[in-house]
Amino acid sequence: MKLISVLGSGTMGNGIAHAFAIAGYRVNLIDVSQESLEKGLNTISKNLDRQLSKGLITEDLKFSALKNIQTYTDTQSAVSDSDLVIEAVTENLAIKLDIFKNLDQFCKPEAILASNTSSISIGKIASVTQRADRVIGMHFMNPVPIIKLVEVIRANSTSNQVTKTIMDLAVSLGKIPVEVNDYPGFVANRILMPMINEAIYALQEGVTGVSEIDTVMKLGMAHPMGPLQLADFIGLDVCLSILNVLQDGFDNPKYAPCLLLVNMVTAGNLGIKSGQGFYDYSNESNELVISAQFRK
Repeated sequence: MKLISVLGSGTMGNGIAHAFAIAGYRVNLIDVSQESLEKGLNTISKNLDRQLSKGLITEDLKFSALKNIQTYTDTQSAVSDSDLVIEAVTENLAIKLDIFKNLDQFCKPEAILASNTSSISIGKIASVTQRADRVIGMHFMNPVPIIKLVEVIRANSTSNQVTKTIMDLAVSLGKIPVEVNDYPGFVANRILMPMINEAIYALQEGVTGVSEIDTVMKLGMAHPMGPLQLADFIGLDVCLSILNVLQDGFDNPKYAPCLLLVNMVTAGNLGIKSGQGFYDYSNESNELVISAQFRK
């Protein structure tokens, strides 16, 4: 593994590129526009500066990490010589299937194709390729440069050798990989999303307010972040998408998304990314301000 391509330069994509680049890998970062790529590179640079200010990296390491990253808007030319391609685009099955069909044609036969999906079946993604044994999930956690966990998801068709290669690769990034079988939501989101959904139900039913729910979980359960703040951080649209995958995959009403969550996404209140979720992020100081509609 020498050349890694990352498809998507958003929050997860630029974080994955950051992790590989700082570990010494050459990275091709791909997106549909140069503007998106520049935004992704700016985020990487700022995050490297944060690590530098905390003494976690040196100036030389920051410089070499940035030098390791090349940007592309042409997917075919970017991935043709890659040893591993990691897809990190929106959590939409149709989009992912289309991407993997193309990657299968563009990449060399020995290349491994990975998805950063947080819930979609790896087997289903692999089924549109001619290399199902070389398709795997690499579910990084946000923020990627900080959180060590990587869920490595193997479908029934994923080979043992490919699984071992990706597990070893994650370790080389300083991550802690956990091998997981291909079920809806895998482990992290199968447990996390029902908890977030239940917190939203508690809010909808008037049990208490936003900050109170988050305080109970932080102080009582030692969670670093409350479920509603975490939902804002993940993106309420992403939470809704994952819950829909869980509900469809298990055909179980316990995964049905709360109506309040559905209504917030419909209204465009998606959390941090939109400036408004369960908290208001629109003020310049970026402090958490509880939305008026959710105050007790």
